[in-house]
Amino acid sequence: MPALAVADALRAEGAEVTFIGGERAELELVPKAGYELRRLRVKPLRRRRIAAAVGTGLVAGHAVARARSILGDLRPAASLGAGGYVAGPVGLAALTLGVPLVLMEADSHLGLSNRLLTPFAARVCLAFPLAGREGARYRVTGRPVPPPATDRARARARFGIAPEETCVLVFGGSQGARSINHAAIEAFAGADYHVLHAAGARDLPALSAPRPGYDLRGFIPEFGDALLASDLVIARAGGSLFEIAAHGRPAVLIPYPFATADHQSANARHMQRAGAAAVIPDHELTPVRLAQEVGALLADPVRVATMGRASAAMAKPHAAGDIAHEVLAAARRP
Repeated sequence: MPALAVADALRAEGAEVTFIGGERAELELVPKAGYELRRLRVKPLRRRRIAAAVGTGLVAGHAVARARSILGDLRPAASLGAGGYVAGPVGLAALTLGVPLVLMEADSHLGLSNRLLTPFAARVCLAFPLAGREGARYRVTGRPVPPPATDRARARARFGIAPEETCVLVFGGSQGARSINHAAIEAFAGADYHVLHAAGARDLPALSAPRPGYDLRGFIPEFGDALLASDLVIARAGGSLFEIAAHGRPAVLIPYPFATADHQSANARHMQRAGAAAVIPDHELTPVRLAQEVGALLADPVRVATMGRASAAMAKPHAAGDIAHEVLAAARRP
């Protein structure tokens, strides 16, 4: 999604954009957004399993050769690496062909592909300031997100939320979050406010709404409307933080405990230090704790409003355009 936001900004500047991707969400999202997708077969690196790591290395070797072939056909003026399995082989292929490389990191740590490619990149665009990652090579741009929704009355009408109702939005990413899903349903079973809960398709069949006014769904398209319609957000602490901030929403964050390098905890602390969020570690999450945290916040509207302003202050509305300009600048360099 961050890469698509940058692609839109590049296209607005007159650039032609082609994606190189693997077998994940890009198979649907990239063509749907109107971009050509060239595919690579790449596996994640399993460093703890030697045989699997050797197999992955062989696949990656073929991927570099395939990426060189694709880039040789496209003859791009520049390449943008957005992290992930595919970015490593494509970035390496770009470097071997003399194609300028810009990297963007969407989390609070550099992923493996970006760490390996950083010494050779024209610019590394960071979502968060990172210790030891300063200097001319780095630029803190924030994480690109889609433009925020702006019509709150329309957004609330879409979900059947009355103008005077308080709405708590619960979500856990595209796949949902099992611990949050079960805790929220029990925690808010007797609450007197509206709950809009995007549980993810995986867990939805095993869940049921506990009462009227508890809107339980698998997936919410045009998700900005859900953020805009809400008064408080309960979520993981991945890249969605920047969408939360773009809509100026206060949050209760429950970081995913198994994220690489525990980066979701770092993301959550970043928002907590800014005064925009309360944080509950996943191992401390219970229905009682969640109900108490949310109840205390909603009982203090001044604090909620202050958190909302702090959240809005963290937004980076120009992130996609800033990264696009770095790519175009790299393309223009001799």
